[in-house]
Amino acid sequence: MEDLLPCLTSVLRLLSSGAPMPYLIAVSLLWAFSFGLTKGLTTGIDGTFVATARLLLALLVFLPFLRWKGLTLRTAGALAGLGGVQFGLMYLAYNESFRDLKAHEVALFTLTTPIFVTLFADALDRQFRPRALAAAVLAIGGTAVIVFQGQELQPALRGLVMIQLSNLAFALGQVGYKRFRAKRSDLNDRDIFALLYLGAFVTALCGMLLKQPITVTLSGTHSVVLLYLGVIASGAGFFLWNIGATRVGSGTLAVMNNAKIPLAVACSLLFFGETADLPRLALSLGLLITAVWLAEKR
Repeated sequence: MEDLLPCLTSVLRLLSSGAPMPYLIAVSLLWAFSFGLTKGLTTGIDGTFVATARLLLALLVFLPFLRWKGLTLRTAGALAGLGGVQFGLMYLAYNESFRDLKAHEVALFTLTTPIFVTLFADALDRQFRPRALAAAVLAIGGTAVIVFQGQELQPALRGLVMIQLSNLAFALGQVGYKRFRAKRSDLNDRDIFALLYLGAFVTALCGMLLKQPITVTLSGTHSVVLLYLGVIASGAGFFLWNIGATRVGSGTLAVMNNAKIPLAVACSLLFFGETADLPRLALSLGLLITAVWLAEKR
């Protein structure tokens, strides 16, 4: 855990400026360690429990700030629905992917999130850019470089499907929240964010209850990691990310989704003892970055 201190110090320094980009950069630093920590946590604990506990902690952080002024039940339901998609469905699929993929592979495969952000934004704007679809195909090639490297194929594909479902949910929620706030600029992010976490928690809880009864034993280390993931990475992280997302353009938002990737891959390899085929990793990273550039090129 001591490796997290420089990261948290950087976050505090960046937040002092109040500008949108530091929000996104700070959260990228927070999330860089989350992949390795989540991999270690989900190895011994059911992933749906981790998702549910994380989101419950995030909800408890923001519940005291909830204000109903200016909210109707319909608006509250819409916010809860957005949270259920962006955080609830995302975390259920995200944690499931760790069963079959290494932490740095999960981090690398989140590179397709900006492509989904672009596609969703274009769809809502009633635009069609063939370049975005070409980028999606190129991104598939980038992930295939890692998936088809001699390991058992079925688990790798299952993990890949799960992380792409996670990316879809996260991208859709970001675009949806950005557009919601554009229409309801009278609302304050802090006052309403508990509703997003409420929808996310309920979604994750339903996912956990649909599984067979699970038994969870938490060690002291597990508890500390879960607190970090729930309160800081999820609670503060998603709040700051969505604030930043409402203050930048869709293109910038799409690109910033990937700021965490090199940091997360490096953290997984350096701090969490993972190994990788570096030439394949570099080739995959290059193809995915090219795909993002192609999707965002105007």
